[in-house]
This record gives sequence, C-alpha cells and structure tokens, in this order.
Amino acid sequence: MPAHSPYADRLGRIPIERREVDVRGGRTAYWVYGPPEESSNEGQPTTVIAVHGFRGEHHGLEPVLAFLPELRVIAPDLPGFGESAPLPGRTHDLDEYAQWLREFAAAVAPGAVVLGHSFGSIVASAAVADGLETPRLILINPIGAPALEGPKGVLTKLAVLYYGLGAKLPPAFGTALLRNGLIVRGMSIAMAKTQDPALRRFIHDQHDTYFSDFADRDVLRDAFVASVSHDVRAFAPRIGAPTLLIAAQQDDITPIEAERHLATLFPDAELVEIADVGHLIHYETPAEAAGAIRRFLRVPVERGR
Repeated sequence: MPAHSPYADRLGRIPIERREVDVRGGRTAYWVYGPPEESSNEGQPTTVIAVHGFRGEHHGLEPVLAFLPELRVIAPDLPGFGESAPLPGRTHDLDEYAQWLREFAAAVAPGAVVLGHSFGSIVASAAVADGLETPRLILINPIGAPALEGPKGVLTKLAVLYYGLGAKLPPAFGTALLRNGLIVRGMSIAMAKTQDPALRRFIHDQHDTYFSDFADRDVLRDAFVASVSHDVRAFAPRIGAPTLLIAAQQDDITPIEAERHLATLFPDAELVEIADVGHLIHYETPAEAAGAIRRFLRVPVERGR
C-alpha cells in the first residue's frame, strides 16, 4: 500500500490538468497546477515553470506546490523521465536539456518565472544564462559546487561507478541494476534527515515509485553525467534576473558554505537557508520553501488557506 502523503489534503484542493506538447522532436508531458490563466478577476495568476531533479519527475515538487495554491505552476517531466519521451537521436546532456527548456517555455508559457530543483537548478540556470527570458529565477537545493567535492563526495564517486557499470553491462542486467530497489532505498535513507517515521515512509515511497521511471539506461547515463559535470556557478554571473536560492543547512551534495558563496556570484540574488534539512527540502520542509517563494514573488496568501 502506498504511504500516505502528509500533503495530500492541500494538494487535493488544487486543480491539476495533464497536457502534452511536442518539443525538439519528442513528446513532453506536463501538468498545470492552480488557477487557469483567465480565472482571476483581480489580475492573472503568476505562472511558474518548475523543473524537477535528477531521476525524479514532476511528482517530486508537488509538496511545495501544495502550499502555493495561488500560483499557476507548469511542471513538466524532463525528456526521458516520467511520462515524457526521450528526444530522438539526441544526447541528453546539459546543452540539450537547456535548449529543450527554452523551447518548452516558449511553447507553453513564455515569460514565466522559472524554478529548478537540484539538477533542475543547473538546467534552469543554463537555460536562463543562454537566453531564456524570465522575470525571476528560483533555485531549490541548487547545485552550487561540484558534486564530486561535496560532503558525500565518496558516495558520489561510487555513484559514478554504479552508473558506469549500469551502462556497460548487457542491457537487461544493466537496466535491472539501475532500477534495483535496494539501491534506490539506500539512497533514499542516506538523503532523508527527518526523524518523523510517517514522513520517512512517504519519502521512501516516493523514491520507490518514481525514481526508476526513466526511459532507458542511455538517457539515465547522459543525465547523470550532466548532473555531476556541471554546477550553477558557471552560469550565475550571466543571470540578470532577480534570483532566489533556497538552500539546506545539512545538504550532503552542496554544503551551505558553498551555497553562501554561490549567492555572491549572481548580480541580484537572495539566499534563504532552511535548518535541520538536507537535499530533500521539497519533501521535508515544503511549507518553508513555499513561504520563501511567496515572499520572493510577492504573492499574497489566499484567503481560507
């Protein structure tokens, strides 16, 4: 039986619509949360494009969205993950993902605020630095330093070996290794900081359900290489839009000292630190993240929420 989501009641009150669009030769699935564009009598709702992290898909950001019913959020599955098809004949590297995001935004919500979590922070930053127009940029758990140099750099190096082995084994064996439930659970246990048993069950269930929902091992390998070969620092100086960084003080991938330095590299950035949480802000402290987003976007709290 799936673990109960502590955010289900809030999320259940938000309208959600699934849509699809063709981008760069592949079919991208995306979900629209919140009020439609024409629904507001007091002006259009703020629209945000939300980009999830490595191996995840759009469900991962739902706990944060549950606390932002005032926003209209467009959450795609990255190409090759979830319900989005891979981009045919292309290497799923950072340049490709950034170009995909620019074209996706132009097709469904030009001029929207852009949000990225973890690997999504790299994709979003690369796209904005290279011309994606956005009034504001939001990065949750931004990758602000090389993953191989983080507090758990040894584990990251083991991950490099793991994904390399998965790519070299015969297809059936390699894919089985990459989808191995014990390895996924071990990763989930390592990242979770909360001591709340119910919340830990929910986090593990989310990873068990969605973390192996990738199209094939080639896509997964390409995306992994992109995730550990780049970080947001390279793009920060070229991002003129006001930027919000939401960072965890116990993040095992990017230490908080590196996030504080990252904030100084942007022309206009604000850093919000969340205590007692690691790389799973979106699962463990979504209300705090949503509050920071609401203040940054100057969105008033909806009456009755």
